[in-house]
Amino acid sequence: MPCSGPWQPLCTSGCDTGSVTQPTNSRLRTGAAVALVAYSAVVVALTMLKAFFVIGMLWRPEAQRNRSLEWVPFALYRDSTTWFGPLFDYLGNMAFFVPVGVLLYILLEHRRRAMALVVVVGLLASATVETLQYLFALGHSDVSDLLFNAVGAGVGAVIARLAGRRLYPVWIGLALVAAGVFAVLVILGPRLGDPDKVVEMATAQAATGVSSARP
Repeated sequence: MPCSGPWQPLCTSGCDTGSVTQPTNSRLRTGAAVALVAYSAVVVALTMLKAFFVIGMLWRPEAQRNRSLEWVPFALYRDSTTWFGPLFDYLGNMAFFVPVGVLLYILLEHRRRAMALVVVVGLLASATVETLQYLFALGHSDVSDLLFNAVGAGVGAVIARLAGRRLYPVWIGLALVAAGVFAVLVILGPRLGDPDKVVEMATAQAATGVSSARP
C-alpha cells in the first residue's frame, strides 16, 4: 500500500518504507557510533599495540613483537594438557567482540538482515586485525580468533535485539565507560605493577615464611 495520497490516513508502521524497522533516533545513533569508535580503539590497542604500552605486569612489551600464523581451528587443544585453558581463551575472544556486535546492531538495525550484516562486519574487522598482526609482526594470528570474534559479534547482535531499544543507552554508556577505564589504565601503565614493589613483597613474604619456620 502506498503511504501517500488517499491512502495516507490508513498508513501504519507496516507500510512499505524500504526498511525492516524504523531507524533509531539520530542521538542514539551518534552515541553508538562514538562508543563503537572508542571501543574499537580498545580492541586495536589490545590486539596490535601491546608492544608499545603495558598495564601493570600483565605482559612484557618486548615479547609482543612476533609473527606467527595458525590456520588450524581449535589448535590450542592440540598442545594443551587441559581443556579449560583453550576454552577460556576462545570464550575470551568471543566476549571481546560482544560489545562490537551490540553497537553495530544499534547502527544497522534498520537494514535488511541486520544481524547477518553485523556478523559479516565483525568477521571483516577481525580478519583485518589478524592480517595486520601478521604483516607487522604484532602478535599471533589465529583462525580460531577470527571465528570466535565473529561469533561474539553475532551474540552481541542477538543481545541487542532481544533486550530491545530501551537498553540501547545502557549499552552505549557501558562501552564508553569501558573505553574510559581502559584509557586510565593505560595512563597509569607500569605504576600499577611496579617490579620493585613486587620483588619487595615477595622478599617480605619469603622472610616471613623463613622466620615463622624457625623454632
